[in-house]
Amino acid sequence: MSTLARTFRLLHSKSQPLILPNAWDAGSARLFEDLGAAAIATTSAGVCWSLGYPEGNALPTCLLADLATNITRVIRVPLSVDIEGGYSDSPDEVGENIKPLLDAGVIGINIEDGEDSPDLLEAKIESVRRTSSNLDIDLFINARTDVYLRSLVPERERVEETINRAARYVMAGADCFFVAGLADTNAIEEIASEIEMPLNVAAWPGLPPAADLGKLGVRRLSSGSGIPQTLWKHVAELAKRFLKTGDSKLMSENCMSHAQLQELFSV
Repeated sequence: MSTLARTFRLLHSKSQPLILPNAWDAGSARLFEDLGAAAIATTSAGVCWSLGYPEGNALPTCLLADLATNITRVIRVPLSVDIEGGYSDSPDEVGENIKPLLDAGVIGINIEDGEDSPDLLEAKIESVRRTSSNLDIDLFINARTDVYLRSLVPERERVEETINRAARYVMAGADCFFVAGLADTNAIEEIASEIEMPLNVAAWPGLPPAADLGKLGVRRLSSGSGIPQTLWKHVAELAKRFLKTGDSKLMSENCMSHAQLQELFSV
């Protein structure tokens, strides 16, 4: 097992959650590392938007591999990449799709079930695990379920359905379980106590702070697409004001200096 892979696994075993501000390009990844992030994970939505694609398995895998290569070039901490649903309905193709990411030095992935049957994600996880094992790479697989995010079952059935999917995904080879859209503390505590792998939740309205989440059993907290969504809004407002007035003062208000940014990438 590589040092980065071992480090990433250990980060999921502490009493306090691993906090991941999700990056969308090499620049944001390097910035987050510089600010103290112990590992970097990408946001699929942020990545897609930065490359001019909508989220939803539409991104060409070659662009994702290029992105991973650029990120591992500038950071020294572990990198996990969100591959949405693996960019194919064929488990064998999903296994092939991760090879360029492994070549780029990625040590973890997120892969999701979405509205598909859990049978399909099971098969994809098995394929990904087989591929990484054949290459002698200890890949950390974070299996995401959208039971809550997409309201896949009635509310009263969501905890049980989520726990059942976790059992299936861990048997298929998953290392961590991401429940997107989960914020209810009672449900978090029950799910965390019943599953056999670390629980990952993402920033969501009403979600308690990290210290409280740790007490509930959460071991990983992601920012999701929140940071790029906030950034896009600020960029739009700044550009709108500049287009309207042409006021140069806007370009020097509340910004990082050129020297700071140059130093950030002089590694």
